[in-house]
Amino acid sequence: MWSRRQGRLRPVVCGVEELRRRRREREAVLRKARREQQLVSKRLLRDDAPEEAGEGCVSAILGETEFQVQQLLRQAQRGTEEKRERALVSLRRGLQHPETQQTFIQLEGSMRTLVGLLTSNQAQLQLEAARCLHELSHSEQSTVAEACLPATSYLLTYLSSHSSDFIELCLYTLGNLIVESEAVRRQLLPQGIVPALAACIQSPHVAVLEALGFALSQLLQAKEAPEKIIPSSILASTLPQHMLQLLQPGPKLNPGVAVEFAWCLHYIICSQVSNSLLIVHGALSTLGLLLLDMAEAVQRTEDTGLELLACPVLRCVSNLLTEAEMETVGGQMQLRDERVVAALFILLQFFFQKQPSLLPEGLWLLNNLTANSPSFCTSLLSLDLIEPLLQLLPVSNVVSVMAVQVFLQQSGLQALEKHHEEAQLQDRVYALQQTALQG
Repeated sequence: MWSRRQGRLRPVVCGVEELRRRRREREAVLRKARREQQLVSKRLLRDDAPEEAGEGCVSAILGETEFQVQQLLRQAQRGTEEKRERALVSLRRGLQHPETQQTFIQLEGSMRTLVGLLTSNQAQLQLEAARCLHELSHSEQSTVAEACLPATSYLLTYLSSHSSDFIELCLYTLGNLIVESEAVRRQLLPQGIVPALAACIQSPHVAVLEALGFALSQLLQAKEAPEKIIPSSILASTLPQHMLQLLQPGPKLNPGVAVEFAWCLHYIICSQVSNSLLIVHGALSTLGLLLLDMAEAVQRTEDTGLELLACPVLRCVSNLLTEAEMETVGGQMQLRDERVVAALFILLQFFFQKQPSLLPEGLWLLNNLTANSPSFCTSLLSLDLIEPLLQLLPVSNVVSVMAVQVFLQQSGLQALEKHHEEAQLQDRVYALQQTALQG
């Protein structure tokens, strides 16, 4: 299940699956930066790398004047379909560069022309026009996103297209625009973007689901999402239930799709709108099973790619365990099984070797699991997990402070005694004992 999936191939320089893998890796870096610096993250769905696709044409476009852009737009409107398509391809490649983007949006009637091509009855022209819009949506200039506003309603309509490739492209474009512009969100929400996304989540196409997860995560990160979007639109739709179904372990679980929707779930949970509802829908039981599945995966193979999924899953479970209403929905938890603790330690050991930055996330979950839960603290003893826990303490100050805070008050001191004579653990055992005595 966690091996690299084989995707459909297009006649491009790299396979589509390889391109998606690269995008996921870049997104992991961007999400980390976004958490630390409040950056805006966007996706670029490009089948050909700019340095590999028509280098001569791209170089020429870099110096495009307003007149040259006008010429390309005129050529795209008249002549044979082949010539019109070629003009749009040239325009699209030019729009990969900020200079041409600015020239384009400042040119009177340019967006109206592009929208006209987007709504034409010729499929290939529609696709190339949509690709031009996608290049514009990836711009770092907010004015460019605002200029795309007239096209967004059509992109929303095309989410019901019969072409999965076209739907995928529209979803990534909308996702880029949604996160950049409040004006775009104000226009799309009344027009039904949430019901449209809810319809897309039932698609059988993996690429569409992955693109949908990205677009939805962008919407959920809007500053007004906790007050205006999540309560009235998201939780009132079927999206949460379908998201949890897509996170169910099993042969149908797709890693790329799971990563996107795990982040969506994380943003919903962080809004603290109605986490008890998610628990009732089985969020904790689903995520608990997913933790068990990930632990099993790292024991089978080292090249799992699950570190991209682990971060949002660990955060989701940790946050859900802090719910004040937890006792009233305890029957839905299904995390009483000590296998969850064992699985978490397997993952912690994997992170220790492969991804140390995720150790605080895992220890945070361990802290929330054991808080006010003598049974889970007892599991640390019955599963003989004290020594591996002590091994994690030197990793960082954050980990040292988080580990075994509650455990020390749950017969932890007696458990530490048997490790007191082990030379490599003596200092850590002593430090924990002093922490307990001073606390």
